[in-house]
Amino acid sequence: MAGRRRDPKTSDLLLRYVRKGDLPIFFEHQSDPAANQMAAFPARERQAFTTHWNRILGDGTIDKRTILFGGQVAGYLVSFERFGLREVGYWIGKSFWGRGVASGALLRFLGEVPARPLYARVARHNVASLRVLEKCGFTACEEDPGDAHAPVDEVEEVLLRLDA
Repeated sequence: MAGRRRDPKTSDLLLRYVRKGDLPIFFEHQSDPAANQMAAFPARERQAFTTHWNRILGDGTIDKRTILFGGQVAGYLVSFERFGLREVGYWIGKSFWGRGVASGALLRFLGEVPARPLYARVARHNVASLRVLEKCGFTACEEDPGDAHAPVDEVEEVLLRLDA
């Protein structure tokens, strides 16, 4: 039907292992000022970005997937250990926001990452990301069971947990 939005949980949304060729697109995604403000995370310069991703690609303890939507690289998902907790994170290119890509991709990724509990940290003002995590079954934690740490640049974070 014309004008009807497709559900990204269909074949338009795919996850695959990250390839080095995805990195230039990831770099552009993380360079967007609106995305940086939303995530409360500053963009990395190209060399720092490349160094960071080369470390991720070489670390077998980090689960990492590229999100493809309509055949285009829409972002990535990662699961890693930090502060003694297994966490999940993601970055979606701005042109893919508001289309259900994050929720659909995260639901699929959670099926591929068996570790539980899983945690996620998100800037309190990032209502869209909080909503994505809640749709996928995460709930806010009362206390941080990991090592106590100060918020980066005084950004207030919410810690969420997925048990099942």
